[in-house]
Amino acid sequence: MILLPALWMLGMLTKRQTLKSFPWMESSLSEAINCLNAAIDIYTDMGRFTIAAKHHITIAEIYETELVDIEKAIAHYEQSADYYKGEESNSSANKCLLKVAAYAAQLEQYQKAIEIYEQVGANTMDNPLLKYSAKDYFFKAALCHFIVDELNAKLALEKYEEMFPAFTDSRECKLLKKLLEAHEEQNSEAYTEAVKEFDSISRLDQWLTTMLLRIKKSIQGDGEGDGDLK
Repeated sequence: MILLPALWMLGMLTKRQTLKSFPWMESSLSEAINCLNAAIDIYTDMGRFTIAAKHHITIAEIYETELVDIEKAIAHYEQSADYYKGEESNSSANKCLLKVAAYAAQLEQYQKAIEIYEQVGANTMDNPLLKYSAKDYFFKAALCHFIVDELNAKLALEKYEEMFPAFTDSRECKLLKKLLEAHEEQNSEAYTEAVKEFDSISRLDQWLTTMLLRIKKSIQGDGEGDGDLK
């Protein structure tokens, strides 16, 4: 019975029915979260951690899309990942961790993001079905390093190539090398051209665009340039 109010409230949130449609839902969503937390306590006491993990994801999604509290969303994704790991559901755990990493980087918690991307990359690079994704995780980890320090990025790139030789021939690795060269020369035009070339084949998503812009600002200087990659 505990879950019924929560399930009803979540059912109300269709693609077109958000908090803007129903302003009164914010307090009701908080009640739904309380119900889900109560259910989580029951399921963890019963040892049913996979179900508890799914409820943590539901809460995380409410915080990220409806209540817009990213810190709390991160906390619930992390807890979900812990439960999945305990049940040896590594694929599900990795999905949660990647959410955490993406948000951590957006919040400038770069070391946290780096550790997760490196961990997931290392876990997937030897899996025949998942190894293609490893290059993306090492690419994102390197970008986080790059924002913090150019030398860190160079050292990280060398490490990733040694760990995962296939990374060397990837477009992501080649882009990183061009960006490092442009950054060392403080050449914003070369930096932008390298990004445009990459984007013409593999479209940049919002996360990558944000990280690449943060790096470019360190070339242009604070307050300078047009803040664009095109």
